[in-house]
Amino acid sequence: MIFDVAARSLTSKSVLIPVESLLGDCSGSRMPAVDPGHLSFDSARQAIESCPTSALRMVAEGERRQFIMDYGECIGCGYCLGVGDGLMRPAGKVLHCGVARAALIRRWDVATGEELLADDLVKEGAAEEIRRLFGRALNIRQVDAGSCNGCEAEIGALTSPYYDLERFGIHFVASPKHADMLLVTGPVTHNMAEALRNTYEATPSPRLVVAVGACGCSGGIFSGSYAVRGGIDAVIPVDAYIPGCPPTPAMLLTGILRVLGAEMRER
Repeated sequence: MIFDVAARSLTSKSVLIPVESLLGDCSGSRMPAVDPGHLSFDSARQAIESCPTSALRMVAEGERRQFIMDYGECIGCGYCLGVGDGLMRPAGKVLHCGVARAALIRRWDVATGEELLADDLVKEGAAEEIRRLFGRALNIRQVDAGSCNGCEAEIGALTSPYYDLERFGIHFVASPKHADMLLVTGPVTHNMAEALRNTYEATPSPRLVVAVGACGCSGGIFSGSYAVRGGIDAVIPVDAYIPGCPPTPAMLLTGILRVLGAEMRER
């Protein structure tokens, strides 16, 4: 039977998906997007009331009201999708991956529906420096700081032939001493805080730290729990954030490539 499997494999067409098709793809993640054409005070209020976290909120600046969606706190529950007169819809792409924490927060003027663009804190100069330091290869040590293992399942898929992370020269390693990047998941539990700090200190400089998932970005649904410290940045410095609960493999790949400053095309 094994020879039949090998024969079919050798004669099958390549199924390696081009990176252009992957970038930001959040299909199946239940991540929401805002339709500004349906934005009003009432629709925003309904969406905010449906949200079990503080991912959706409204703030007032003088006479202007802003509707805010924080991808770093969004757990993809989908509750907001059925309310608000069509204000929220399923997102097809989430390109805010591998960015600074502030860049996960999007804002709209409630009166005009205009998005108020935040500065993207991922600078090209930093990306060039990363490329200079690491070349075309990157070693990643994945750290579970208290995850439910949903993010780990998606991270594991990155090494499959479908996504093939290694085509970019990116590899997972067993020891932080061999790592250039720490990919950290979960709200940091009190029991894992010291282990996370030790792992960070064992990783040689220059090093990158990427917080993965809603829990890693903000603590997620466990934020404020007696058992956790909070997001990853409550314990160690974080360079970039990848939202989602969990993020899809495509979102993870988008974030990693963006952190590296790689060109958004298949090499």
